Amino acid sequence: MRLAGLTLLVLVAFASNSLLNRLALAGGEAGAADFAALRLVSGAVALVAMVWLSGARVPWGLARRPVGAAAMVLYILGFSFAYLTLDAGVGALILFGVVQITMFGGGLWAGERPGPRRWAGAFIAFGGLAWLCWPAGAVRVDLGGAFLMAAAGLGWGIYSLVGRGGGAPLPATAANFTLAVPPVLALWLVLPGGVELTGAGVALAVISGVVTSGIGYALWYTVLPQIEASVAALLQLLVPVIAALGGILFLAEPLTARAIGAAVLVLGGIALGIARAAPKTGGR
Repeated sequence: MRLAGLTLLVLVAFASNSLLNRLALAGGEAGAADFAALRLVSGAVALVAMVWLSGARVPWGLARRPVGAAAMVLYILGFSFAYLTLDAGVGALILFGVVQITMFGGGLWAGERPGPRRWAGAFIAFGGLAWLCWPAGAVRVDLGGAFLMAAAGLGWGIYSLVGRGGGAPLPATAANFTLAVPPVLALWLVLPGGVELTGAGVALAVISGVVTSGIGYALWYTVLPQIEASVAALLQLLVPVIAALGGILFLAEPLTARAIGAAVLVLGGIALGIARAAPKTGGR
């Protein structure tokens, strides 16, 4: 039960990131580069401070650290800039589609062999996600935005796979965030500022960086070693459903029969896929 509760908390944090990003960018409170840089810097500062206050050390030199940091940069920048040209629903489909492929592929490479129930559950859940996210009417998908979101999905998938053996969760996340700061700041400094950054934009980015990203990702690194990669991939399909619920509750978005039906499909597919999945031996 502790693992299930912790996993749900992490997924809510991920969904909150989408809501905070949408609030900042769609409301004109921050530009994509502003939001990404503030999110990352605030998260890095808070995480390093928490590690030092706990008496631990930040593990800068582990072999996996550059991979985790590079994956973080790919995800943060791809995610922020893709939504400048992509519809939110299409972006979520591309992101989580690539995450599924990356993490299922990584699991297969590592020797995992998902059974037919898990494959069926993944297809059903992703079908429900497609129904939930695909916008009504004619859709024009910007190729540049699609490429950026696919890169973000690849980055997040790799970041999650690395986290399954990344060491103590909080110090590992602090190191990843801090090492990702220089390239993101460099890009922020050279890009022209198209949107004036407001106090609300700063607040949204800092909340995203410290709480829903920094602490959320540290908790994710706590969960990952206890579940298979394919299960972690499947569970993340809940994030758009939680984000949609958040939009209904906090952004006054309408509750539709389509949203209810799609949520049932996603939840049913996930339940089918993880029905026989148990934490790995030795998990907490």
